[in-house]
Amino acid sequence: MRADRQRLDKWLWFARFAKTRSLAARLIEDGFVRVNGQRADAPSKAVAVGDVITVAAQHVTAAVRVLDLGMRRGPAPEARLLYADLSADLSAGEAEG
Repeated sequence: MRADRQRLDKWLWFARFAKTRSLAARLIEDGFVRVNGQRADAPSKAVAVGDVITVAAQHVTAAVRVLDLGMRRGPAPEARLLYADLSADLSAGEAEG
């Protein structure tokens, strides 16, 4: 895989959207993850900086823009630097409209 891309399951794990990489893969396989509006079909799908990832978990739906590809699964403050939360922008837009 190119250096400017990363596997989706790995990115979700690094960004702490899943506790393990296998749980990240299961989220993808079960259809709960979209990349740029398209349902992700495999954990190996490549993501790049600028992609928008939507995760529809049991209790919350998160939409984020990829800001960086992680090198490791670090602490939460480090993981938060990997993405920009678009969910707050969507909620504000719905409240206004």
